[in-house]
Amino acid sequence: MIVCKITCRGILNSHLRARLRNPWSSQNMARPSSDLAAFREIFSKAKHIAILTGAGVSAESGVPTFRGAGGYWRKWQAQDLATPEAFARNPSRVWEFYHYRREVMLTKNPNPAHLAIAECEERLSKQARKVTVITQNIDELHRRAGSKNILEIHGSLFKTRCVSCGHESANYKSPICAALEGKGAPDPNTSDAGIPVQDLPRCEQAGCHGLLRPAVVWFGETLDSDILTRVEQELDNCDLCLVVGTSSIVYPAAMFAPQVAARGVPVAEFNMEDTPATMRFKFHFHGPCGTTLPPALARHETEGK
Repeated sequence: MIVCKITCRGILNSHLRARLRNPWSSQNMARPSSDLAAFREIFSKAKHIAILTGAGVSAESGVPTFRGAGGYWRKWQAQDLATPEAFARNPSRVWEFYHYRREVMLTKNPNPAHLAIAECEERLSKQARKVTVITQNIDELHRRAGSKNILEIHGSLFKTRCVSCGHESANYKSPICAALEGKGAPDPNTSDAGIPVQDLPRCEQAGCHGLLRPAVVWFGETLDSDILTRVEQELDNCDLCLVVGTSSIVYPAAMFAPQVAARGVPVAEFNMEDTPATMRFKFHFHGPCGTTLPPALARHETEGK
């Protein structure tokens, strides 16, 4: 699968977008169906469901996406700050950005889409059926909703990694360090705090005290090979795939569902708008995920009580 071929995070270029828009077989040329009953019939028989989620799911919880018009923190978009180069140039600014995002997330809650996915996983697990969430989101809202089988391909806002010793650990401190308290305001007129590097989050491993960075996959970085291997296994084994709230422009995730569709597995897209991959899929359900997803994943009449 293409999972093994493209392993660095990036924005889909025009060539790859064109490949997604041009189906590989004529059977995919028809407009995807929005027939919920037809989807539900397939759902009722599926034994291994992969659910790919993106920023659109979190946006319905009020989480800033930093995408599209108005998607700025101060005067920068995420791809300006979420890079190793940006962190090397100005670790204080990047930490302000991530401190802001961490603090915002502590005020947000899972929405009906997150809850529907978690309930579906728990319910189907009792029927010897598997649901796996493969998410690009770093906010842990799926976990907080109750999902257990989660692959976070871009990491987590609430994990840190030491740039010196490599130690990675969960970190839910608020603020993450004293110097960042009250910092990170997103207003474009806000000046950088210019926090000295020695006052930024530091490693607490014995004898280290190295600089910490967010344990997320930045643009241009390679995704975790172990997680990618598990993603590939799930996509190879699934008999139904859902694509929920993703723009299908950030790779390699943008290639996951089209590859599943290419082997004849039904793929259903739940999104506010069409994406470069929409025409590849069997189903497309337009609208807020929190509205469209719960009835799609609700208990089917053929399920035992």
